[in-house]
Amino acid sequence: MSTILQNGKLDRSAVEGVVREVMRKRLGRSVAAGKPGYTPNLVVNISARHMHITQETLEHLFGAGAQLTVMRPLYQDGYFASEQMVTIIGPRHRTITNLRILGPVRPENQIELSFTDGIALGVHLPVRMSGNVKDSPGCIVLGPKGYIELKEGLIRAQRHAHMHPDDAAYYGVKNGDLMQLHVKGSCPTTFRDIICRVSKDVKLEVHLDTDEGNASDLPNATNVELARQ
Repeated sequence: MSTILQNGKLDRSAVEGVVREVMRKRLGRSVAAGKPGYTPNLVVNISARHMHITQETLEHLFGAGAQLTVMRPLYQDGYFASEQMVTIIGPRHRTITNLRILGPVRPENQIELSFTDGIALGVHLPVRMSGNVKDSPGCIVLGPKGYIELKEGLIRAQRHAHMHPDDAAYYGVKNGDLMQLHVKGSCPTTFRDIICRVSKDVKLEVHLDTDEGNASDLPNATNVELARQ
């Protein structure tokens, strides 16, 4: 450790180093890596069941030339809940109706459901990161102009945190690292294994699914804290 006193005076850099070390031990994160004075704006949202869709599938279900229309913007810039909804049919003819499509369109089809949704549909949902649908269950997707049979694409999304590089530096993490979220309130809950997804085009946001949000009574939480795992 650096000597705090230099020639009888406080060494400012040494003092700052001690403060950073104390904060790192208390909060489980590296304050030194972040921008001086930077404080992240932590937002935690419940990601309800939804579908991501390709342009080809969109036109197959809603007609030639169909485009997603914005119902409301999502927290991340450029993303939105669309007016378009579909019905999905599971292997035992169980259905989930009014499944909303999120925009913009994507290169692959994917449907994200909660554990409870999987039970209702009659399928076992693997917990996956978005985009990893290999060997996942499929279903029939019904739209107003047609239907498709997805061979795979049903998942339960792994809880995750979207992070700008400034946020990652503040918490002392990198893309793919695991974090934990402490939810305080009527149902105090700690969620572990929250995967960091770092990108310069996003704002800090943790996504939980409906079951997780309900279990922690997230809408009525008094405080949320994100920390390294």
